[in-house]
Amino acid sequence: MEIRIPPLRERKEEILVLAQRFLARFNEQYRRNKELSPATTAKLLQYAWRGNVRELENMIRRLVVLHDAEEVFDQLVTRRQQIGWSPSSATSPSADSLRDIARRGAQEAERKALAEVLERVQWNRAEAARILKVSYKTLLNKISECQLKPRRPPHASLPSRVVAMTGDQSAASTPRARNSARSLRNPEPSI
Repeated sequence: MEIRIPPLRERKEEILVLAQRFLARFNEQYRRNKELSPATTAKLLQYAWRGNVRELENMIRRLVVLHDAEEVFDQLVTRRQQIGWSPSSATSPSADSLRDIARRGAQEAERKALAEVLERVQWNRAEAARILKVSYKTLLNKISECQLKPRRPPHASLPSRVVAMTGDQSAASTPRARNSARSLRNPEPSI
């Protein structure tokens, strides 16, 4: 005797019931209060669930745990539509594993924390490394990895300081201002 259970994509009426059950369980487990938006509900019904119930369960967990999970779900649906996924290709592994999503979330959180600390200390990298409790070299690597750039140069040139102090645009372009800037950058040795 063979019992055939159709795949979830053929049992659309069960998707929302299962989604609500998983949502309640994960909200309780992770102490959250997430709800499914109407747009997400519509996408859950349109999506071709190649991983069946387990894939739906994992997606609801992502929606509860991650802040940008609805965006990730939208990208997944869009990507599957672009590559023309069909139920016959259901044996290939999932494009985004939970581990990949968690890694991206951690990288984004790290990038945000790094940017906030650097802005707070006005891009004083030694101070930022001390606050973040990492070596200076690690901080430099993370800045490069995250492709962070200061909004303004960390040390403004002297002529711009003269303008800032005097409010006079012509003051920075006078020979005296240029000479004083030059002497501060390259002091002559005293004899």
